[in-house]
Amino acid sequence: MNTQKRKAISPVIATVILVAVAITVAVGVSYWMGGISSQYTQFEKVEIATGYGTVDTNGTETGWQVQLDIKNSGSATATITHVFVNDVPIDVYGAGNMLAVAGGTATSIPSSGETLTAGQSATVYVWITAGGTSTLSAGTTVNIKLHSAGGMDYIKLIRLP
Repeated sequence: MNTQKRKAISPVIATVILVAVAITVAVGVSYWMGGISSQYTQFEKVEIATGYGTVDTNGTETGWQVQLDIKNSGSATATITHVFVNDVPIDVYGAGNMLAVAGGTATSIPSSGETLTAGQSATVYVWITAGGTSTLSAGTTVNIKLHSAGGMDYIKLIRLP
């Protein structure tokens, strides 16, 4: 009778090997899922770091220049498409982009929008002309709202000097 003694690994060692393999697979899957989920969880977040108004004399008319320093602190690209002054679109005031007319207002944002990639900063100017149809005067607080293509609104209150 030919009997061979068969030896196997002990149950303790087998358990240790299975646990080690399971942990390795779990870590690999978590890194893989983290990479996939970051593609679908990008968001835009524009912060208005500073904003202030200065007196702006343009020929015979006096008005204000409002400077807004903005930064996209989100993970997706943000495009600022519209500017509102006291919740009224800037175009309603009677001025197109880059123009300042009597009693009107304008902005430095091009008609195609101001695009900010993640982490990028920019400066936006809004010009408000006194007189004409404008009811604004020195000491007035204006509500400047930037609207993005993603549907978000970013608001800053500015006191005109």
